[in-house]
Amino acid sequence: MPGTATALRQDAFLAELLAWHAVRTPDKAAVIHPDGDRMAAGRPAYVSVGYAELAARVTACAAALEEHGIRRGTRTALLVTPGVDLLTLVFALMHVGAVPVVVDPGMGLSRMLDCIHRVGVQAFIGVPSAHILRRLRPRAFAGVQSLIRVGGPSGTGLEELTSLGVGLPQLPPLESGPDDLALIGYTTGSTGPAKPVEITVGMLRGMAYGVEEGHFTADMASTLVTLPLMGVFDLAAGRTAVVPKMNMGRVGAADPALLTDAIQRFSVNAMFASPALLGPLAAHLAETNAQVPSLRLIVSGGAPVSPELMGALRAVLPDEARVFSTYGSTEALPMALVESREALAGPAAGPAEGLGVCVGRPAPGMSVRTIEVSDRPVPRWTSQLPVAPGEVGEIVVSGEAVSPRYFQTLQADAEHKIQDGGRRWHRTGDVGWIDGEGRIWFCGRKSHRVRASGGDLHTVRCESVFNTHPQVQRTALVGFGPHAEQQPVLCVELAPDTERKQWPRIEGELRELGANNPMTKAIADFLPHPAFPVDIRHNAKIRRELLAGWAEDQLTGSRRPTAADRALRTVPLLGWAYLAAWPLLPWDHVALTALWWLDAFLSVVVHAVQIPSALRAEQELATGRKPWASATLTMLYGATWWRPRSRKMKGAAA
Repeated sequence: MPGTATALRQDAFLAELLAWHAVRTPDKAAVIHPDGDRMAAGRPAYVSVGYAELAARVTACAAALEEHGIRRGTRTALLVTPGVDLLTLVFALMHVGAVPVVVDPGMGLSRMLDCIHRVGVQAFIGVPSAHILRRLRPRAFAGVQSLIRVGGPSGTGLEELTSLGVGLPQLPPLESGPDDLALIGYTTGSTGPAKPVEITVGMLRGMAYGVEEGHFTADMASTLVTLPLMGVFDLAAGRTAVVPKMNMGRVGAADPALLTDAIQRFSVNAMFASPALLGPLAAHLAETNAQVPSLRLIVSGGAPVSPELMGALRAVLPDEARVFSTYGSTEALPMALVESREALAGPAAGPAEGLGVCVGRPAPGMSVRTIEVSDRPVPRWTSQLPVAPGEVGEIVVSGEAVSPRYFQTLQADAEHKIQDGGRRWHRTGDVGWIDGEGRIWFCGRKSHRVRASGGDLHTVRCESVFNTHPQVQRTALVGFGPHAEQQPVLCVELAPDTERKQWPRIEGELRELGANNPMTKAIADFLPHPAFPVDIRHNAKIRRELLAGWAEDQLTGSRRPTAADRALRTVPLLGWAYLAAWPLLPWDHVALTALWWLDAFLSVVVHAVQIPSALRAEQELATGRKPWASATLTMLYGATWWRPRSRKMKGAAA
């Protein structure tokens, strides 16, 4: 049975759907969200906002936005904490036809500001800390003409903005055509520079349709929101969006006990979440034997869902519950989906055999093909492009839920778009194949493939063979050297509580696994790594480009300190020695006393100030060292222990 949104006109735009639900079910809870930091009976306190109240807020907010000069087409940067305020603002911007620019702070401060600058935002809505950032880095906001501050210590949120709008004319949602720009979203940038994606009104509608048709049934009334965009779709569908107590910028750090409390307290029927969140949640439910009888649908995305995680979720959910793995990207969501029962049947054995990960069949309204793997632009579709059935190629997709272009980025359009008469195909940059039943098998990112002398090695296809080892948490295939002659290396993250002294035995067993599979027999180097660098948004996508540099350093010493680097490190050590010698100093000697205080400033204050830069450098160096260890080294050596290696890495990349 189709979901609620698809029961309406399929040409309706999302702001219109919210207004429709406000008339149809005015008293139904639209959003349930935490009441700040207030607690009640030892649990977070929540506040409920009905559809009529939410629609009134949106209309008033929209009127106030118009008063601030934010109208149709105004590119508006939103730096607002995910929750009811953000959802209200997104619908208000849609109401007036403005274009929200959605940039994930998880991509890093400098990259986020660069994205805001490149898209040329014309208005800025943010929390107080975001406005402080605007003053500190004005170049990124050079074209901004309208400024709006929301939130603050008093927790007023949008009260001032909506209060202004109440006294202004209340207009209905501005009608928009399918080709009008609805918002600009950025890719994660996990495999290159983040790209601005044009999401049109028609694409947004197609995304909502694909999510609704592929997953939901009409009797599902509430959803746990761990990703803001899904909350927009929930409200357009007329469901209750429950926003749990969590930081949506760091989903892997979400407290599963608080998530469970929200699911139980508000009888949540469905949730969309990253595997990084679902793993701890499944473990918590199993350990505590907590029951979630209302939860009948889980949709996961952002990274492939392992059969083990699917099985763990099925074990703690009601028998009738469905667990979907959804395959998609910022440019096209959803592209494909597979339900756990099918995934745990035949396809479950595929990863261990080196076939890749089955991501299911095309989502409703989507067409998926595979074409010859190439790094060259493909301007026109021809009959020679598709590869033979069962052959590995680059995955391409077409449909209403596919972005037509990138925002003012012609090079990205040339690299990722293929014109086919009146339709356009999007090159995903993913490598995979399609089996005889029409199921798509994901083999890895095209940019991550290892160009070895014996042929290309695909990351997911190879890693899945080794991930079957019981003492392996996960693996990452990387390569270094010239194309077509790259040296493949398997980085290994051991399972928790596995002692490092067991590595020689584990390495031997991994070598045996690799030798028994034609996909992996060319891999000769295996390296244990303490903690893989991952993207912040999903806490799941391994940053293999960073691991490649680390692996090369481990095997060739490309970043090892030179004699000059080691000599330089003695300087801060001598400084600490001089500080320790203070009882022996003649304090009546002015020069020696002044030198001691200068040394104290350099060794303590300056080194402490360098810690944030050191932590960022450590992430790029991908050593897996704990933050406290990096901070300790910085206090001891200052920048001398990491900056030379960082320069070498940048020089090698250039």
